[in-house]
Amino acid sequence: MKTKQLLPSQREKKRYLAFEIISKNSIKQVSTIFSTILDAVLSFSGQKGAAQAGIIIIENKYNKEKQRGLIRVNNKMTDVLKAALMLIKEISGEPVVIKSIATSGILKKAEKHIKGA
Repeated sequence: MKTKQLLPSQREKKRYLAFEIISKNSIKQVSTIFSTILDAVLSFSGQKGAAQAGIIIIENKYNKEKQRGLIRVNNKMTDVLKAALMLIKEISGEPVVIKSIATSGILKKAEKHIKGA
């Protein structure tokens, strides 16, 4: 017996947050960037808040040249994610500033922001 799919009104609504990392030197380790972001969200909002946010970092959408990427988050927790990103001061010893560029409900529209269009 197959399980029923959720109705669209019962599904978790998501937003895509485009972000940019500003630093003097480019940061090459993508996994280090993502683990730093997840640690910042955990320390800012705790385990319950991080679970409610449902953060998924879209790894194949990260632009290494411009240091821009996308994060998927629950629509009610976008402010928590933005606040956690502002609290990040360094990544692997390199001083950085993480700036949120745009928030979108559509992946294709968010991709335009990381490509610089």
